[in-house]
Amino acid sequence: MFLGLRRNIPNGWDGAEPTENEGPVILFSREVCGNPEAALEREWLETNGLGGFSSSTIIGLNTRRYHGLLTAATKPPVGRFVLLSKLEETLVVEGQRFDLSANRYPGVVHPQGYQYQTGFRLDPFPVFTYKVGGIEIEKSVFMVYGENTTVVQYEIHGLAPNCLLEVRPLIAFRDYHSTTHANGALNREVERESGLATIAPYQGLPALHFAHDADEVDPVGVWYRNLEYDIERERGLDYQEDLFNPLVLTFNLNHRRSAAVIASTEKRDIRSVAGMRRAEVERRTAVLQASPCDDPLVRALVAAADQFIVARGDQKTIIAGYHWFSDWGRDTMIALPGLTLLTGGAEVAKSILLAFAAHVDRGMLPNRFPDAGEEPEYNTVDATLWFFEAVRALLKYTDDYGFVRTHLYEVLVGIIEWHVRGARYGIRVDEDGLLASGEPGVQLTWMDAKVGDWVVTPRHGKAVEIQALWYNAVRIMEGLARRFDDEAGRERYVCLGTLAKASFNRKFWNEAAGCLYDVVNGEARDASIRPNQIFAVSLPYTMLPLEKTRRVVEVVERELLTPYGLRSLAPGDPQYRGRYEGDPWSRDSAYHQGTVWAWLMGPFITAYAKVNRRSQAARRRAADWLAAFHGHLSGGG
Repeated sequence: MFLGLRRNIPNGWDGAEPTENEGPVILFSREVCGNPEAALEREWLETNGLGGFSSSTIIGLNTRRYHGLLTAATKPPVGRFVLLSKLEETLVVEGQRFDLSANRYPGVVHPQGYQYQTGFRLDPFPVFTYKVGGIEIEKSVFMVYGENTTVVQYEIHGLAPNCLLEVRPLIAFRDYHSTTHANGALNREVERESGLATIAPYQGLPALHFAHDADEVDPVGVWYRNLEYDIERERGLDYQEDLFNPLVLTFNLNHRRSAAVIASTEKRDIRSVAGMRRAEVERRTAVLQASPCDDPLVRALVAAADQFIVARGDQKTIIAGYHWFSDWGRDTMIALPGLTLLTGGAEVAKSILLAFAAHVDRGMLPNRFPDAGEEPEYNTVDATLWFFEAVRALLKYTDDYGFVRTHLYEVLVGIIEWHVRGARYGIRVDEDGLLASGEPGVQLTWMDAKVGDWVVTPRHGKAVEIQALWYNAVRIMEGLARRFDDEAGRERYVCLGTLAKASFNRKFWNEAAGCLYDVVNGEARDASIRPNQIFAVSLPYTMLPLEKTRRVVEVVERELLTPYGLRSLAPGDPQYRGRYEGDPWSRDSAYHQGTVWAWLMGPFITAYAKVNRRSQAARRRAADWLAAFHGHLSGGG
């Protein structure tokens, strides 16, 4: 996704001056848009608060099966289907046709509308600008919050004699993990009424309504065959697709200078476009006003964070990542403080905690909710422990102990009890007070890559960050029990924490390397230098003495720190993989064997600041580390 960081106009920018958004803006000039090699590396993302989204590259050439103008969440936030893949646009001036779109077909890109594109900006949603002769066209795309609805608007500037705009929707109507191909089962019928055209290609999927102000609607019914998606080809996946064009909308621009299309699973009135746009701009402005400071990077992240908070029934949850993830317990609990509490969204945080608490089963938080809405999966050891840290963060920012006592405390007590006596997958507190976990063929920590039956980083036994999270959890429970006059509970948590701390320091310290073992399993010690040990320093409650925390941070900084996060394995390790690329086997086998993870930069900086007493020098160095993200976010996607 794009995170705009500044308002300065780049050299070569030919588009209109940004006008609507008071937040960060990202801009790309003709030079970038006219260069497919550069443009296809840059993507945009729009979301709707339901788990649905709209996304493509900055020139509208889809490079992923997940790209599409309307990917609807039919069972929010899951059940996602690509309904509308894209719109093919042609400007007809004095009988001469100018195609504005672009597609990859075998051996060729056609059409090549990027040749007319003068710029792209995110302001606050995607805006594409084109120039054909003396005519300038500005196209904007945004989703309506809380609906599976995408709005596309066109504004024409300059003289436009005998000018028409033809818009051809290309539909996919398939699960967003799949591709579709020409078939005879598709219902070609187009229902037409004033300002509305409706298609229902397949039973069991929602109808798609096109509200429009077109002068003509022509139900053509044509298959576009063999479109290719570069990213899927690179990954060794199905990369060819056929898309169906059910109709053509023709707008006569001789007597007006604008056109609009609403693609939605609901019947909408085209006259509501202005109000939809105004409401969405106001909503995003309010989101930015909740930024804790005016730093451009922080404001960019606040704008981005809003896209990950979505509905789950009557509650809220957090999408683990676009384009293909749903809501995962681990990711949700890790991200909750930054995405909600720092921006004043305490009620959203409470809703998320309640949503997951309702699905706690046998002492475990769900690992993920499947796309099709089946029963949650519980194959995780750390998501449940991050739940405790999310509750602690809620109390830090709200001091709402009443909420925790009424809704969460008994759930947390039950979780501890299940872990002591034994939960799924061998998760249990051992005699030494440390938390063991793991069974053959199961990956339970965040390093969870699996290829067929091969678990790439099994980490069975006692993983270092799991011990850090367990100790943090029982210390949090100690404080809650004291607050809630649960003396028996408090004594129990004190005993659990004391035993875990003593055993951890005895078993996990690797004096030769000056840091912590990654996994202890019986007498075996895994000395791989990985970032997991940073949590033994960064979490609020730590088991290590200060001198050892300093040494851990020094080793992690020396071996794992990069400008964009921490490596998942030190480069000197024989298992280190320096590139994350190729087919699924190649990528999954490198996923946690060296690949840099940006999310780990937060725990690292927290740990660094902690061991350096949060000094001004430490703060300046942290700011320097974060500075690399400014350029990366404004230039990437």
